[in-house]
Amino acid sequence: MPPLKKLAVWLSTGFGLGYSPVFPGTAGCLLGIPLAWAIQETGRWMGHEIPFHITAAAILSLMAVPLCSAGERAAGTKDPHCVVADEYLTFPICMIGLPFSPLMVAIAFVSNRILDIVKPFPARQIQVLPGGWGITLDDIFSSTYSLAANHLAFYILTRAGLPL
Repeated sequence: MPPLKKLAVWLSTGFGLGYSPVFPGTAGCLLGIPLAWAIQETGRWMGHEIPFHITAAAILSLMAVPLCSAGERAAGTKDPHCVVADEYLTFPICMIGLPFSPLMVAIAFVSNRILDIVKPFPARQIQVLPGGWGITLDDIFSSTYSLAANHLAFYILTRAGLPL
């Protein structure tokens, strides 16, 4: 296998986390947490936290498409469990405009995983698209739903006076 293809497959499997014998998607999604933190900190440093976060999340989501395609081709099956780039590269969507606190990260992580598994409309229908498009777009929709749920949770928790 050529070195560039090996790199793409390695990235598509979340540096090997996608080979976890239990919950490979959840294991791979853990990589999204430091990504979201780095995006927020960079945006804050630049003085444009939310616009930077939106832009970075869009770029990472687009990067997931060819990586997931490469992982799928290497595995030889449609949307293999070992391909988790879609999980970790779309997770930052769930944190747009939210504080990077332990509670909010935990809420975002859990809501993201639940919504990725449940795949509310149109996420389930979109995953039939070929290659990395189907693999990634369902996660983009699920992460966007998670973002809405996370903002609702943030609103409720701040109204209740809980420190975030």
